[in-house]
Amino acid sequence: MNYSVLSKALLMGCGLCVPSFAFSAETLNVEQLAQDPYWLKLGHYLPATLSDHKSTVDNDQFYLAQDGKRSPQSELQATIDALYNADTALAEQSRCQFPARYTWLQTKQGLPAELNCPELETWREVLDPEGLTLVFPTAFMNNPSSMFGHTLLRIDAKDQTRHKELVAFAINFAAEPETDDNAALYALKGLVGSYPGRFTVMPYYRKVREYNDIESRDIWEYQLKLSEAEVERVLLHLWEMQRAEFDYYFADENCSYQLLALLELAREDLFLVEQFPMHAIPSDTVEALNQAGLLDKPNYRESFGTRLLHQANEIDPQLFDAAVAAKQGDFPSADDYTDAERAAILEFSYEWLNFELYDLGLERDPTAKRLTELLYQRSRIKVDSPFTQAPTPEISPEKGHASARTGLSYQYRDHYGQQAKLEWRVAYHDLLDSQQGFIPGAKISFLDTQVSIDEQGTSRFDRFYFIDAMALAPSNRIFDSLAWNARIGYDRMPNDGKLEGRWFGQGGYGKAWGDAKHLHFYSLLSAEVSGGELTDYDATFGAGIETGLIYQMGENHRIGLSGQYLALIDSDADQNAKATASWHWQLSRNTALRSQVNYLNWGEEELSGKLTAYLYF
Repeated sequence: MNYSVLSKALLMGCGLCVPSFAFSAETLNVEQLAQDPYWLKLGHYLPATLSDHKSTVDNDQFYLAQDGKRSPQSELQATIDALYNADTALAEQSRCQFPARYTWLQTKQGLPAELNCPELETWREVLDPEGLTLVFPTAFMNNPSSMFGHTLLRIDAKDQTRHKELVAFAINFAAEPETDDNAALYALKGLVGSYPGRFTVMPYYRKVREYNDIESRDIWEYQLKLSEAEVERVLLHLWEMQRAEFDYYFADENCSYQLLALLELAREDLFLVEQFPMHAIPSDTVEALNQAGLLDKPNYRESFGTRLLHQANEIDPQLFDAAVAAKQGDFPSADDYTDAERAAILEFSYEWLNFELYDLGLERDPTAKRLTELLYQRSRIKVDSPFTQAPTPEISPEKGHASARTGLSYQYRDHYGQQAKLEWRVAYHDLLDSQQGFIPGAKISFLDTQVSIDEQGTSRFDRFYFIDAMALAPSNRIFDSLAWNARIGYDRMPNDGKLEGRWFGQGGYGKAWGDAKHLHFYSLLSAEVSGGELTDYDATFGAGIETGLIYQMGENHRIGLSGQYLALIDSDADQNAKATASWHWQLSRNTALRSQVNYLNWGEEELSGKLTAYLYF
């Protein structure tokens, strides 16, 4: 964390008092305290295989002991030696670097934490913190690090009102690439922890502008049920985190995981990160905080795009062309339109042009001039806004289905007869899952695995999709959206009387239409490369089309039809053709049934049917 930024941004208090160094460190039972759960949280220690514990902090500058990363006891002893050093200047300096550690040690002795730290006091005067708010921007499909969503914290001041929230400060944890990597390399490095991750503090309006305006992501804000003393503990530890650097992993030690580790410091008995030993999906971490009783009712902050689409649905179709003209400076005349109609035209064209400024990267100066003129024209019309506020979704993100999923299937295949199949998906959501709490038309399946066993007792590894993602934002008269998919993994196709395995990568671009919440269809130009047993270990290329439709039938049922035809190049087979008909019935938030009929054609044809019971967790 940047020290100069923090000194201007954050602040918490522990009173200005004259330090006392009369305490003798020898009265502390270091061996016992080193196993105290709160000390382990202060050091970000987790149980380890080769040693008792290992900290997730990855830079040596955070530790006072040479073996502090793997030894909580050594780090505690070094901390005590520093905080209670006979050299009062060194002791005071250490206390100001580690105020959370010092406060905890003093509390363990029943003594007040007396600090004399001018920079820490400046924090307090700038911020005057009273509360914390968890902020959840929804998923952003065009950024690998944000495909599952994101979380950050807002620090709420004592005199803060709804209108002052934007000038509050935000706590963010993110990867900090040192080079301009492309999206594919960024995703790969993020998966293997090649980027450093750090806490930063910045004005909240900057994050709202980034998420709400530029990326057009809806934001959910949950005030945390923490006392001022608990907020202070969190922020004292945040001050210590200016020395910390972590290896950033998109799947587990990510933004949401590190925020949970920070929030654990609020209470002695609060344990959150232990619930996420393998992966930490942002929506799941929000639900973990909800289950811990820490979340208040959320506030919804709709994005530019959500607000614009809502107004497009409300405006009279006869006024739409006039709004297009107004964007270009041809303002509606009072001779042609009523005041209410002119107000609608001007407001809608302003929102539309403002959205395009961010989305299309329009030239700022001429666009700002037109926006100012639109506001001026609207200010001259003394009528109320004809538009209503975009409605808050009925289901907030933490109330959607859990991200991990397991399934047990009965399947009949032409080649193998009856089979039992076990499915497991680490994360996150597909197009047939319940859409409640998720972005309609978005799919991200990560580490999707299927194994089967037939009547003869033969088991097979049927599928492993490392990533299977689709973004099917529908195009309409406002948004000319590009639909795309990307799929990398292993599966089996029919050939020579059996199902042979192949590794493949596939991608496509195209368009989607309709309403992702009702009837939604898409068509993509697609290409793939395959290799493995199926292709005699040669690279086989294919190109063609992928299309499908999805229909939401009532609240709990989704019908899906999809098809693919790829012409193969340099292969004994001439095509890779697939067709699937699916019906998904969401029984409850985290249980579902799904039936599917699948057709495959590579070297030969295969037809199969499957019934699956799903459990989300």
